[in-house]
Amino acid sequence: MPNGLRILTEVMQHVRSVSVGIWINTGSRREPPEHNGICHFIEHMLFKGTTHRTAEQIARSVDSIGGHLDAFTAKECVCFNTKVLDEHLPVAFDVLSDLLLNPLFREDDIVRERGVVLEELKMDEDNADYLVHEIFTQNFWKDHPLGKPILGTKESVRRLDQKTLWDYFRRYYVPNRMVISAAGNLEHQAVVDLVSRYYAGLGSSTDELPDVAPQPHSRITLRNKKDLEQVHLCLGVPSYPLPHERRYGCYLLNTVLGGGMSSRLFQNIREKQGLAYAVFSELNPYRDTGCLSVYAGTSAEAALKVVELIMKEFRDLKANAVPPEELRRAKDHLKGSLMLSLESTTARMSNLARQEMYFGKFFSLDEIAARIERVTPEEVAEIANEFFRTNQVAVTALGNLDGMKLGREQLDC
Repeated sequence: MPNGLRILTEVMQHVRSVSVGIWINTGSRREPPEHNGICHFIEHMLFKGTTHRTAEQIARSVDSIGGHLDAFTAKECVCFNTKVLDEHLPVAFDVLSDLLLNPLFREDDIVRERGVVLEELKMDEDNADYLVHEIFTQNFWKDHPLGKPILGTKESVRRLDQKTLWDYFRRYYVPNRMVISAAGNLEHQAVVDLVSRYYAGLGSSTDELPDVAPQPHSRITLRNKKDLEQVHLCLGVPSYPLPHERRYGCYLLNTVLGGGMSSRLFQNIREKQGLAYAVFSELNPYRDTGCLSVYAGTSAEAALKVVELIMKEFRDLKANAVPPEELRRAKDHLKGSLMLSLESTTARMSNLARQEMYFGKFFSLDEIAARIERVTPEEVAEIANEFFRTNQVAVTALGNLDGMKLGREQLDC
């Protein structure tokens, strides 16, 4: 649109639903440190009522037509979305746009919602596998907004007031920082007309929003928490940014290492050794950086043994090319899980928006599958040699550590 708003649709004629999302190009990495958590707080506040609807009317308006209304805040985006039967799209989009265009940010709502978010923070503090990842992230991206918690801290949440919320909202929640994506039983022009009705008259922002790439820190952090039965381990190394040309090899490396029940970590640490119930690896890529991490929950007695076994897998992936049959399984797993994950209208809607925000173009499933197929065992080994270096490995251990010592020499890979 002339004001910079982008509209993307995908027609799925075999379904009766439509999912639509309003995506904002902000997130916790765009927050000033003193207002850490403001995006998540605004997300909550937009459901507290508008100039046209009370909070109860917002909830009831989509519930009453059997639909879903939701939102989430991430490191690099915020999304408000709804899923309804195709015939109810105009009603649902009216509600969704009402949240974004007519918020109130009333003082008494802010006070109440501050209490809700503080309770959410306490809930996460009680969740050990969430907490170990949060501590790891804060240390890995130390002194950078990417390392700050999405929810903020008790101190930063208490600092948020009406003026601060309005200032941030007016700067970021503008058309040229938005993508509206829809997927399902729809017509593209009908969606464009619907969006235009609400957003065509809005102006754009000329603010430049530079991102500073973070520097990873390979810290070893041991956090004692005596009331935990397990030691929760999170080990990680720097990896590629999301748009990197070698991202498909990176995803396959992750799949082989710890991406499923047939992965090396799962088979060796859980199935053969019986040392953990949960053990997996995951990729967290961003615009300009990334992290490949491994999580395991184990006993205090076995924690150092698990670290040793993870390092052994790192060394093996560096020294030996992945056998052809194992790489074949990993490729089929990756393609299959990707295709299965894109069967719903919500997933398709999200895929449209994310590709636009990160690549500015659309990659079809056939293109992605072809790129996965082109990855060779040699490429996976080269990526492993780039990532898995002793001086790059960061570790966080959380639990009743009972004097456990972990040094750089035990991270030899």
